[in-house]
Amino acid sequence: MTPSIPNLRSRADSLLLADRRAFHRRISGAQKITSQQKRHKALTTIEADLETALAIAKARRAARPERIAYPAELPITDRHDELLETIRSNQVIIVAGETGSGKSTQLPKLCLELGRGNDGWIGHTQPRRIAARSIAGRVAEELDSSVGGLVGYTVRFSDQVGEGTLIKLMTDGILLNEIHHDRRLSRYDTIILDEAHERSLNIDFLLGYLKELLPKRPDLKLIITSATIDTERFAEHFDNAPVVEVSGRTYPVEVRYRPLDDPDQPEPRDQPQAIVDAVVELFTEADGDILVFCSGEREIRDAADAIEELGLRHTEVVPLYGRLSTGEQNRVFQRHTGRRVVIATNVAETSLTVPGIRAVVDAGTARISRYGRRTKVQRLPIEPISQASADQRAGRCGRLGPGVCIRLYSEENFEDRPDFTEPEILRTNLASVILQMANIGLGDLARFPFVEAPDSRTIRDGELLLEELNAISASGRRDGVRLTKTGRQLARLPIDPR
Repeated sequence: MTPSIPNLRSRADSLLLADRRAFHRRISGAQKITSQQKRHKALTTIEADLETALAIAKARRAARPERIAYPAELPITDRHDELLETIRSNQVIIVAGETGSGKSTQLPKLCLELGRGNDGWIGHTQPRRIAARSIAGRVAEELDSSVGGLVGYTVRFSDQVGEGTLIKLMTDGILLNEIHHDRRLSRYDTIILDEAHERSLNIDFLLGYLKELLPKRPDLKLIITSATIDTERFAEHFDNAPVVEVSGRTYPVEVRYRPLDDPDQPEPRDQPQAIVDAVVELFTEADGDILVFCSGEREIRDAADAIEELGLRHTEVVPLYGRLSTGEQNRVFQRHTGRRVVIATNVAETSLTVPGIRAVVDAGTARISRYGRRTKVQRLPIEPISQASADQRAGRCGRLGPGVCIRLYSEENFEDRPDFTEPEILRTNLASVILQMANIGLGDLARFPFVEAPDSRTIRDGELLLEELNAISASGRRDGVRLTKTGRQLARLPIDPR
């Protein structure tokens, strides 16, 4: 007996999102077959495949946790009911709160409680791999699961996602790459875009792409999280989406200024010596661990060597930066006896919460990607951080009790700094941006709905350079530039096009 087409269509509606469209296309194709025998064979095959797909969907939904608990000490728990109602009633919401408020670990659980994850992944992006891995581990632990079970993660060179995974942590670059082969992001029913205030290129691309995609995917929910800066800009970008503020339970932080050329010191100090002096000052005053912010790996090693030479008793020095192995990075989250000095790049500024911190030493610098218009090269110079970043760093030590932050620069220097870090789209080589947009198929950069669009003259400079390199066709197209064979090869290499 030939399977009924209306029955197959009805049953296909119960599949996972990624399978629904594919099965509906197959059923429509089979319906057009004129030969009764061939149509019967095609529909019978579809029915058998449908049974398998339905079994996978059923097993996935059955694996949902029956009960979800929320840690009472996290500020976000106080807003549980309000957040559930806001997510239920809106396609897009913005959640504003400082690191430590619990938004990164608890939002995917709130989505699960609402029934999200039934039809597709709850995708949760992070700017950095270390944050994606550590948050996946924490959420899995809170759901009494293991990484690769209910919660998984995908980062470059590592994929820990299983058939029963409902919550998928990943870097924002991984989600952006998925657009290549899945333009509707049909494997997701919810996307949480975390740490959006960092305004990296990937984040700005995703914000623009999702603005165009959401009207075509009314079933897709988008949750944007940010520190409590510039949230109105995000809300406006998504047609005045609601903003829920989750205030962190922070204690007062005393800020002290100890510049390298401190007049109270007999002679100017270099950075390692200034860090050592600050650590000694903090050790003699209070208990608890110390978090030191440096600009890069070399500065971290120099500071670690200088601190270890002090021979502080019962004290462990732990580095934290992106190039460390997973095991070395995880050391910072493990229980320990005695005291600890964690020396980190700005990965510890907003992406993750280092436990046990009671004091911070801030060198006041970071490596910031910037395009040199004179040299025509993308660089990573060490620059002073913005006031917003400095405040984020100081706030790391106000989670457990009153904290102390020692800044290795003067108060006047702090007041002269810009309020916010400039978005990457405004300080990067647009030739690289145009090349990547054309490769992914994001359309014309001049028409793309960026939160903050780059200057049209800078866009044209980027296009002229790519034409000179024979990476794009000079004629172009209405929907964006056309890559040449050379351009497609250049787009695969993560370096400056020149």
